[in-house]
Amino acid sequence: MNKISKYFFRTILLLFVLANVITAFHAYKFTHFYDRDEFVQKEKADKNGWDIAKEVFFGINLVKRLNAPVEDSSVQTIQLVTKDELKIESWYIPTATQPKGTVILFHGHGGTKSGVVREASEFRNMGYNTMMPDFRAHGNSDGNSCTIGYHETEEVKLAYDFIQQKGEKNIVLWGISMGAAAISKAMVDYPLQPKKLILEMPFGSIVEATGGRITMMGVPAEPLATMITFWGGIEHGFWAFNMKPANFAKQINVPTLLQWGRHDARVSQVETDRIYANLPAKKRLVIYENSAHESLCKKENEKWLAEVSSFLAN
Repeated sequence: MNKISKYFFRTILLLFVLANVITAFHAYKFTHFYDRDEFVQKEKADKNGWDIAKEVFFGINLVKRLNAPVEDSSVQTIQLVTKDELKIESWYIPTATQPKGTVILFHGHGGTKSGVVREASEFRNMGYNTMMPDFRAHGNSDGNSCTIGYHETEEVKLAYDFIQQKGEKNIVLWGISMGAAAISKAMVDYPLQPKKLILEMPFGSIVEATGGRITMMGVPAEPLATMITFWGGIEHGFWAFNMKPANFAKQINVPTLLQWGRHDARVSQVETDRIYANLPAKKRLVIYENSAHESLCKKENEKWLAEVSSFLAN
């Protein structure tokens, strides 16, 4: 091997190692949330060139969001406990009228249970009790590591069991983004038998979810999405490429309402159509023409109320 070939080989090897180091850091930051007293997050306007460079090469530090207070005397704070002894804080709020059932709501990546209070309030107005857990590493729950719905299926099961043990027969599971993905996997992992599911903007796979976030930064999704997915799974002890809600949909045998915003930059219509095609039971797909990856209930409230209430009634 001549000197030019050796130089070329070493350069390629160095770039390969560097790319993997960078993506491993990004994978860690994407799945790790700092406690607020552990890290002070700067506002965008306060970041200097070094701060921006660190984010490019090592990822963005994410801080746990705080739950906004809920001024409702009927709120009951429930502590669920995972097999790893993580405390999962949840709110249970009964409806003021004779309940039609109970809706359990699961927030998205980086969110909190207080972030779905608007949806919960609407469900109670429809006559349903509601329960809202904080996923691990989110809100007031223990932990700092998130697996984008893979291990969070345990929280879905814990909340479902809690409501079932209250004697509830009509359980509805609602989830947005990561919450919807966690529900999809939980339906495969555990013998859950809710009456209905409402899934809003679930991603087709972790690779696609990662790619969606990358493209929002103006960077081509591949090969970064695949590399970050690989390292994220390695760092958390699971094969992340198996996290495919689109495939889980094939085993969901309960009526499902799938909802998506036309301007969603994180979850594509291709993913949404694939999930919908794979659902074997009674199903309905609703597209919100004026919404992105956000609360459909808040953005297009009138349409959301009509579609959800009709789905629950039929």
